[in-house]
Amino acid sequence: MKKSIGVPERLYPNPVVLVSCSDGSKDNIITLAWVGTVCSSPPMISISIRPSRYSHGLITTSMEFVVNIPDEKMIEACNFCGTKSGRDIDKFKELSFTKDDGLKVKAPLIKECHINIECRVRQKIHLGTHDMFIGEIVNVSADEEVVYPDGEIDYEKINTVSYLMDNYFRNVLIRRNN
Repeated sequence: MKKSIGVPERLYPNPVVLVSCSDGSKDNIITLAWVGTVCSSPPMISISIRPSRYSHGLITTSMEFVVNIPDEKMIEACNFCGTKSGRDIDKFKELSFTKDDGLKVKAPLIKECHINIECRVRQKIHLGTHDMFIGEIVNVSADEEVVYPDGEIDYEKINTVSYLMDNYFRNVLIRRNN
């Protein structure tokens, strides 16, 4: 028998990403799990951020961001970037992350992440507690060792991370159907 549990705002599990952004003078990283694919042609993804977050202002100013896909070795970094404010600290410096230049955007890529998805904001929608930024994907970079010969990404080699609830992260293995 099913039991009604109200209207929780979450769809679990959610992918955990590290979003890097910049206003041209200061760079930042925010951990997000409110992320998803919204269109395949043109390719677009959404990220949702509370307006009070430091990264919200940086993305609003620059109208671009990078979705960096962390692996299970980066769970502590994900927690750090999700609980510390870029107003107070330089997260790249604190975590010894290497900034890579994007091919299409000025926001830095996180070199330690196997996949970096560069996006330009097409639309910002105020939803309530969060604003959703819809970003058109303008470039995807991936480490060669995680790319199949056909150009697809081998997620089994990445051991991606999912957010479950109450700041609980876990790696989720995704298998490719050949």
